[in-house]
Amino acid sequence: MAKELSKTLWKTALPLVFGAAVAIWLIRKDIDMATLRSIPLDGHTLICIGLALLAVVGRDFGLAWRFHTIAAGDLTWKRAFRTDIMCAFTSAITPSVVGGSALAIFYLNREGISIGRATALTLTTLFLDELFFVVFCPIMVLIVPLSDLFAAGASVSEGVSAFLGGVEIVFWLVYAGIVVWTAVLYIAILARPDATSHMLEKMSGWRILRRFSGKILNMAHNMVATSQWVKGRSARWWLNVFGSTVLSWFSRYFVVSFLFLAFVPSASQLLVFARQFVVWVVLMVSPTPGGSGISEWLFATYYGDLIGNVGMAAVLALVWRLLSYYIYIIGGCTLLPGYFGENKKPTI
Repeated sequence: MAKELSKTLWKTALPLVFGAAVAIWLIRKDIDMATLRSIPLDGHTLICIGLALLAVVGRDFGLAWRFHTIAAGDLTWKRAFRTDIMCAFTSAITPSVVGGSALAIFYLNREGISIGRATALTLTTLFLDELFFVVFCPIMVLIVPLSDLFAAGASVSEGVSAFLGGVEIVFWLVYAGIVVWTAVLYIAILARPDATSHMLEKMSGWRILRRFSGKILNMAHNMVATSQWVKGRSARWWLNVFGSTVLSWFSRYFVVSFLFLAFVPSASQLLVFARQFVVWVVLMVSPTPGGSGISEWLFATYYGDLIGNVGMAAVLALVWRLLSYYIYIIGGCTLLPGYFGENKKPTI
């Protein structure tokens, strides 16, 4: 257990180094004393920062509510919050392209949920998160003109213009992948679990996939088990779990909205909110742990046209990452020893 804890702490150091390097680069490049003096420190600013912190709480309440609901009473609110913080911590120390969802099974198991049921819960939460983007991204695109959403009409340098064009391409490619993956999860979990399981079992026999046959067969079993578990759930249950998912993601976006209200109140709040969909979709394919480094740079550049001042854009990027990233590194490191303690026995 000590070896596992040590290995995890080493993994934690990597994203911190990435993030710190970019933070130093932004501070040296864009933030000067004039920028710091221009930051308003009045009652309005403090209230908006307080609202941003409240949005952070809303994000974690939404996910804890979802864990508590899908566990059907087997996960107390305290343990649900603990699981949420640890999942956020794992996402912060693993590349976004890898994701931290797999370890949710481990955390749920350490909280007393059996491996099979923990897998079913994790697949269900994954489906709900993907469904959120499938539903709300088109709504945002319909409400906000594409030229505003991707800053196509902004007066920027040639290099920034090319970067924003790349962001748009990545967004649509990743969104298409999300739609396909959500459809696969829907078919596998809700529509045709038996047919999906049969197909996976046949695929496990292919020569090219033989080395992965064990994992493929396990996936097939988990899909069927998850389907059996979620089928028959009431409309109220689905409303609760999807509502908690929406609350969590919207709260995550409102953190940025309140920061703009604090530091750049003249910016369009609708546009600030809508662009968060683009930011989080693009960060899903970040190769760095927790999107460290890339997140700060993406935020400062993508929102630059709304802020106007590169120094203020860097300040906002750093405060945003403090509330959406570093806070979970600290929380996870605090809870981590308990998950590798000898007194916690996994449930089969």
